[in-house]
Amino acid sequence: MSNVEQVILRNVLTNESYMRKVLPFIKPEYFQGVYNQLFKEAGKFVAKYNKLPNLDAFKIEIDNSDKFNDDQYLAAMEILPNIFVKETADEQWLEDTTEKWCQDRAIHNAIMESISIIDGKHKNLTKNALPDLLSKALAVSFDTNIGHDYIENVNERYQFYHEAEERIPFDLEYFNKITKGGLPNKTLNIALAGTGVGKSLFMCHCAGNVLVQGKNVLYITMEMAEERIAERIDANLLDIPLDQLQHITQDSLVKKVDSIAAKTNGKLIIKEYPTGSAHTGHFRALLNELKLKKNFVPDMIFIDYLNICASSRMKGMGGSINSYTYIKAIAEELRGLAVEFNVPIFSATQTTRSGYSSSDPGLEDTSESFGLPATADLMFALISTEELERDAQLMVKQLKNRYNDPTLYKRFVVGIDRSRMRLFDVDQTQEPKLVDDTPVFDKSNAGTRISGEKFDGWKL
Repeated sequence: MSNVEQVILRNVLTNESYMRKVLPFIKPEYFQGVYNQLFKEAGKFVAKYNKLPNLDAFKIEIDNSDKFNDDQYLAAMEILPNIFVKETADEQWLEDTTEKWCQDRAIHNAIMESISIIDGKHKNLTKNALPDLLSKALAVSFDTNIGHDYIENVNERYQFYHEAEERIPFDLEYFNKITKGGLPNKTLNIALAGTGVGKSLFMCHCAGNVLVQGKNVLYITMEMAEERIAERIDANLLDIPLDQLQHITQDSLVKKVDSIAAKTNGKLIIKEYPTGSAHTGHFRALLNELKLKKNFVPDMIFIDYLNICASSRMKGMGGSINSYTYIKAIAEELRGLAVEFNVPIFSATQTTRSGYSSSDPGLEDTSESFGLPATADLMFALISTEELERDAQLMVKQLKNRYNDPTLYKRFVVGIDRSRMRLFDVDQTQEPKLVDDTPVFDKSNAGTRISGEKFDGWKL
């Protein structure tokens, strides 16, 4: 046993303040030999009695344990008197030293397990597990923050109010207006639309825009092939109609893409999964693998689209779970991923059958789950009618907004060029006619329209 291990085990058993800070982060497998079992017994005692044992009590617990063989028992009885010696040490030094030791042990164990996998001796894991295994080891750290104390942390809160929150802006004026400048990290943002209205077009447009801002973008597709998504982004960024891309020469294509690359420090990774097969566990593994192999950390993630994701919590449950619970679980898991990796996630969802033909969809038109809007930070509907298509426009209706007052610019119109997979702001001279800044509530039970007025369609 190293001196560090001895110091850690001694303080776990004799220093209550230290024990309560570090015990959640130390794994038994970090210790070797009999010290592994001694640490397990210490954890069991604390969990059961919520306090540290004295030497006599701990000896009795070991006497009553069936986890020690004869040699381990004799070794434990021999070393315990030296362990139960309370020594004064700087607490911060103890915590820092313990954290580094945990990191070193985690990496060592991951390397040894990786060797076992490579040699084909591991019973459960294959080589596909290596990136995730090493990533988890490298990510070991102590998080001792126990939350925001409303009274004591008032000064920190004041600083928060006056800090400019980092956001990823849109290149569309009214989307920046409704979000106060763009999408913040740790959020889930949803576009609601029927089939063929423009969910993927919207996300491809935004992905291209985030890329040219110099940011890293991860686009996960489960509806179309990687090449199809790249094709749409090509049409958008290169300003070439989709049906003309096949006619462009290789040299011309390379030069145009090189020109984009010269103007941005960002990268765009497009990853395809089979429909309905991938969940946040796969996405997490992908993110860890991208960081290890390509040093790629996304600033924003697009998932095309939410309804055809799987749930990591409910995988294998099949028809035993209703769609409401399932879609709500997917939304919660995606938002959790956004928080974990400190990024905004943008996805989309289908309308119901009735919502598809509606010119005024509400939250109740969310396909399969009303629990989805409850989880999202921003949710809006994309609406297309014959009149709007004729004028090359999409109507946007806010459904939920945690960033701003959702009754401001409740509805507005953006231009759409489907051949080039582009969205654009409408002519400034038309804006007064196009923007609806009156508070009109959704048709759901959550509210009624002001003064009982009925919306009779969009008037241009």
